[in-house]
Amino acid sequence: MPARKITMRKIKEILRLTLDAKLPYEQIAASLQLSKGVISKYVKLASTAGLDWPAIAAMDEGALERQLLGPARSPVVYAPPDYGQVHVELRGKGVTLMLLWEEYCGQWAEDGEVKPYRYSQFCESYRRFARTLKRSMRQVHRAGDKLFIDYAGPTIALSGGGKANIFVAAMGASGYAFAWATPAQTTADWLEGCCRALGFYGGVPQLIVPDNPRAVIAQASRYEPRATDTVLDFAVHYGCSILPARAYHPQDKAKAESTVQIVERWIMARLRHQAFHTVHEVNAAMAPLLEHLNNKPFQKLPGSRASVFAAIDAPALMALPLEAFELAIFKTVKVHIDYHVEFEGHRYSVPHALVGQTLELRVTRNALEILNRGQRVASHARNSRRGGFTTTDEHMPENHRAHAQWSPDRLIAWGEQIGVATARTVRHLLERQRHPEHAYRACLGLLSLSRRYSAARLEAACLIALQLGTSKYSHIKDILVNRGDQLQKAEAPEWTSPQHAHVRGPGYYQ
Repeated sequence: MPARKITMRKIKEILRLTLDAKLPYEQIAASLQLSKGVISKYVKLASTAGLDWPAIAAMDEGALERQLLGPARSPVVYAPPDYGQVHVELRGKGVTLMLLWEEYCGQWAEDGEVKPYRYSQFCESYRRFARTLKRSMRQVHRAGDKLFIDYAGPTIALSGGGKANIFVAAMGASGYAFAWATPAQTTADWLEGCCRALGFYGGVPQLIVPDNPRAVIAQASRYEPRATDTVLDFAVHYGCSILPARAYHPQDKAKAESTVQIVERWIMARLRHQAFHTVHEVNAAMAPLLEHLNNKPFQKLPGSRASVFAAIDAPALMALPLEAFELAIFKTVKVHIDYHVEFEGHRYSVPHALVGQTLELRVTRNALEILNRGQRVASHARNSRRGGFTTTDEHMPENHRAHAQWSPDRLIAWGEQIGVATARTVRHLLERQRHPEHAYRACLGLLSLSRRYSAARLEAACLIALQLGTSKYSHIKDILVNRGDQLQKAEAPEWTSPQHAHVRGPGYYQ
């Protein structure tokens, strides 16, 4: 089975975590579900191209692909070893990985299309395979490295019929705990809890380790869970990485499990006899209990959670960003033929050259960004009016832009430049329609007549038409075409008298 193609977004995330966040390859590989060889490959490509993170961050995905990969090349196909057989063979006396690797290379030496792994990759892949066979693994937490998050199972009932769900977070090294009540466990609630936890700690860890809830993980998998685009956007904003625990493996986040149990016993149990009307009341009641919990001395170790956090975790945390995170949702859309994309029934314009292309929307509470391969091509304020349009003039083709610039006031002003009769005709055309836009074409038709027959003759034709009681475009054009020689005598009394309407028959101009 061929390897799944790595998207440019994930490649850019690899370079951000290595060049900007300075994370080790092991953590990046675990977070992005890639091998260290793949990570090393793209870091080397960036180094060869002379790219640093500020230059990469300023590029769109297309430019980065050209800089790193250049022209498309046929992928190299590697022969997958049978690591189950390797694991069994290693039990034999005197059998080593080097011996098994040499035998593996000998099997594929004659096949030119398929290549064997190098020794380092062979060993690393086997070690990853062997780790999946272990029943348990002792975790060693580094200072400021991981923040474990989860929701407590029990909830706190509210008098209005709702319930408060308790979000719990714990630092890996110190166990410094945080608890916050939310009305539900949606994506917004999870991320609000994370934002408040990071503000509580005063910094950002390298990794945030959640469970596999549907609100956070787009595709839950025992081995390759994938976070949602909104959660990845949160990670980019804070400069950290999301590393979901393996499904059905609570030991991967044992710190969160134990902290949830402590919060249930030392905070939630003490509030069981109190009545709460809102979630805010629950948070106000939990605050002093949370402070007491973190300052409570350890039973077998010196200090408390708060003192260990201040001494170990706090100095190792990354700084918080200057701007608060704003929740955004992502949606893939296609540009319609009218160079607009649709979101919740409202249409927003994009540059007309992108018609037919598939773009990505990043939607916040007040704004809507339109991205093309990671690069913003348009931005609009959100509009909740269904069936409406939000259009930027710069996005329109030149001929559409010129048409959109016409308005009733501008059309009347143009008529006044020709003469009083022309201006009155334009007003009559606009007033006759229920919506003035329906008369724009007729008014623009008068504009074209002024270029063909001259402004003076058009003014004379409009004067005659008004005296005959009509302002229709077709009647004015008929006057210009069939009475051209008489228009020179438009001031004569004979052309101002309604009795001459018999030229086209009684009532023709009515």
